[in-house]
Amino acid sequence: MQAAIRKTQASWSRFRYRIQHQGLASALNLGVSLWHQILDPKTAPPTRREARITRQRFLRLLERDLENVEQGIYPAELLFQFPMRDYLKIAPEGFAELVRVYRSKRARASRQVSILGNTDEFPRYYLQNFHWQTDGWLSARSARLYDIGVEFLFLGTADIMRRMALRPIVKGLSDPTFSPRVLDLACGTGRFLLQIRRALPRARITGLDLSPFYLRHAAALVGEDDRTAFVQANAESIPFESESQDAVTSVYLFHELPKDARRNVAREAFRVLRPGGRFTICDSAQLVDNDELEAFLTRFPAMYHEPFYKGYLRDDLAKILEEAGFKVVESDTHLISRVISAEKPA
Repeated sequence: MQAAIRKTQASWSRFRYRIQHQGLASALNLGVSLWHQILDPKTAPPTRREARITRQRFLRLLERDLENVEQGIYPAELLFQFPMRDYLKIAPEGFAELVRVYRSKRARASRQVSILGNTDEFPRYYLQNFHWQTDGWLSARSARLYDIGVEFLFLGTADIMRRMALRPIVKGLSDPTFSPRVLDLACGTGRFLLQIRRALPRARITGLDLSPFYLRHAAALVGEDDRTAFVQANAESIPFESESQDAVTSVYLFHELPKDARRNVAREAFRVLRPGGRFTICDSAQLVDNDELEAFLTRFPAMYHEPFYKGYLRDDLAKILEEAGFKVVESDTHLISRVISAEKPA
């Protein structure tokens, strides 16, 4: 009897999950299509073939998310993590930001970033309005609106694509009962830190980011305790001792970096990892083994200010990691993201 009840509950959970995300994606797709036409009317809409491929990848992503829960990679509560109520509260401010983004793009204002204090602590490439967002990474408003903007752009799948990085992280920690030291580079608003905390409740987690505003937002979201810390620093120069971390992660960082900076971050991740530890990256898909996405991926920087994205598309992450000394153990594409995990040789 109890087994039958659990099976029914699991089936209902899967059904509710699919309905929630397919409905959300369909609703957001209308808004995103309109927004793209406003932002760049010269850009051709997706072809039927591209739309069909994207739909197939979207369904596979949902199925993989459910499989990861069934295999114990992370708890089922993460399936319903989407904070709709919180996003609705700041939706009016989000719409106002869309107007500012439109104006910034029309004016080609890629460097209108205002910050009090000394800007010498930030590399020059960092002081830009990435995605045309107001203040770039350097304001509390930017941090407050970032997640709703990303979920709008990715049709409600941003958190799901982040979760795909949890699988190689959990698998790479051979003993789940101990308290692994996990360092998340460019932790941003802390959405992925929250997922790590749910998947690895015993882990000692550190979120590192260059923006003090995003760090404050992350600390408020995740909370600070004796197992969670936040550090303001450049991932090109991590202020930690060598071999001090059991796992290092990075979500949506590498496509925002110049070519040399990507390699500097990979070398630093290699340095701070213990032998046998893993560096897991979740980022935009690349052109390697993704010919069917080429038209979609190359359209993206035409609409949004992504100064290093074109170079990133052809700068194979696997080769970057191997150059740094890693051995790549997993690489897969999930919808329009790529998850790659590499091990530091023991």
